[in-house]
Amino acid sequence: MKIWKRGLPAVCVAWIAFGATATIDPNLYLDDVKFLASKEMRGRATGSPELEKAADFIARKFREFGLKPLDGKARAGAGYYQAFPVTTSAQLGKSNHFGFTENGRATSLRCPDDFMPFHFSPSAKVGGEVVFVGYGITAPEYHYDDYAGVDVKGKLVLMLRHEPQEFDEHSVFAGRNYTSHSKFTSKASNAKMHGAAGVILVNDVAAHPGEPDQLEKFGSSEGPADAGIAFVQVKEERIASWFADAGKKLETIEADIDKDLKPESFAFPDSLRVTEEVDLQRVVKMVHNVAGYLPGLTGEYVVIGAHYDHLGLGGQFSLAPSMTGTVHPGADDNASGSAGVLELARWFAKQPQQKRGILFLTFAGEELGLLGSSYYVAHPELPLEKAVAMINMDMIGRVRDGKVYIGGVATGSNFRPMLDRITLKYPLKIDYSDMGEAGGSDHTSFLIGRVPSLFFFSGLHSDYHKPSDTWDKIDAPDAAKLLEMVADITDSLRDTAERPQFIRVAPPAGHGEGAAGPVTSSSGSGYGPYFGSIPDFGEGVKGVKFADVREGSPASKAGFKAGDILVEFDGKPIQNLYDFTYALQAKKPGDEVRVKVMRDGQPVEATVALTKRQ
Repeated sequence: MKIWKRGLPAVCVAWIAFGATATIDPNLYLDDVKFLASKEMRGRATGSPELEKAADFIARKFREFGLKPLDGKARAGAGYYQAFPVTTSAQLGKSNHFGFTENGRATSLRCPDDFMPFHFSPSAKVGGEVVFVGYGITAPEYHYDDYAGVDVKGKLVLMLRHEPQEFDEHSVFAGRNYTSHSKFTSKASNAKMHGAAGVILVNDVAAHPGEPDQLEKFGSSEGPADAGIAFVQVKEERIASWFADAGKKLETIEADIDKDLKPESFAFPDSLRVTEEVDLQRVVKMVHNVAGYLPGLTGEYVVIGAHYDHLGLGGQFSLAPSMTGTVHPGADDNASGSAGVLELARWFAKQPQQKRGILFLTFAGEELGLLGSSYYVAHPELPLEKAVAMINMDMIGRVRDGKVYIGGVATGSNFRPMLDRITLKYPLKIDYSDMGEAGGSDHTSFLIGRVPSLFFFSGLHSDYHKPSDTWDKIDAPDAAKLLEMVADITDSLRDTAERPQFIRVAPPAGHGEGAAGPVTSSSGSGYGPYFGSIPDFGEGVKGVKFADVREGSPASKAGFKAGDILVEFDGKPIQNLYDFTYALQAKKPGDEVRVKVMRDGQPVEATVALTKRQ
């Protein structure tokens, strides 16, 4: 699951006696969670054999319950799959090289002992002059710019990890907490936007005395599939002579920057030349959404969905990075929601046919960026206009003090009165959260497809994205109560005469980045000014494709629309969502920026007047 870590204001509390119409067996529910979150499933990483075992488990359950495959082929569960390709990871190739000539002496470093490429670097050969650029940060809000006074176009930039004054609680930077400028992806975007050919990162060892000068483990850092600039880390001791030859000391430079936040950037002597080759192999695998259909009397239907993937052995999205390599079971995130889909399918398959059907959907690729649900909405196997509502369940297994969050209430014209009536039957404290359209889970994709959507969630906890998210912490009885309430709501949506009409709701201010990266901020919510686009999370696009553009937004007023691919923002190249996030957050409300998109293969440019979110 990808969700903001912030409080959600409770506005509705129900203590009325339990009056369920459905009966969900908590023991059967917990059995499903146990299987999906078992050690043998190794965290169900997208693209792993274990995720395919989970898909087979779900498909066999759908077949056992008598659900219909969407392609009409139920043999061995095969007809329940929707396949799509995903770039799951990168691997080091055999030709990674880093060498330099210094005063006529040639030196070659070894990978992975002396240097290490980052997984989001493209495969590339670069070389030439080197410019030291401090921490590689341009932060106009702090009146700080490491690139001031130096020309880095076509050159390699050497920069420090982290940011200045990192242990000073009075710093304009965040002290021990770090700002977004310290992120590797921000440093990469900034270097690229200044025209650099590549990035060489070194640890700021002077600020961390006594700590080993370790290289970042390959694949453990957040980032896009391709950041568009060669990015490697080198051990500080291996390039210490560069500073000596330039008459500098890196320890002194770090201290000087910390003292007055003035740039100490400079070009190394012409006697230094670097050549490097980054050789990475992208791993693309076919993965599967799993769908089972319970037909109604009409062609209309309700979607009940959840993602069934998790983090595998950790990696870049783990919140216990030191435990990468350890199984992250993902019992609550999101075996709990997937098991909920299965138990609701089991329940509804035994009930009389109603006016509308139910499409039970489980998604792969959510933890990599809503990939499965985005793919389904772009390639629906039932007409999307026939979907009257989508119900998404993500992390529903840890209900505390009876509290359940329901998001997206404002996206359907009749959601609120329906929920007010139904939730009163259940011994649960209902919090109608203020998430509006925004979100870090699969309902977001359906909202982009203009399907009214509800999001059920039992809250974040300290085991989120850690190996400690285990099945024994699941509260099966309360999860069963939640599912009985969802069944009641689904019954109402299946039988109501008036289907909910989609209402576009702007996300509230203050929502920042999701755990997977810049999911919401580059669309205008959270940090920085308001732009108004909604990104398409699919793969294979160089730039940022707009899944939609909000009516009345700055982007809309400038003439941009769904399907446009953003390639340039304020004269800076945009290759991915991280670039867009970085470029947008450098602006402020009231700024006018020139924006270029590709539309049907042709460039379209316009000036966008950025505004403040209301």
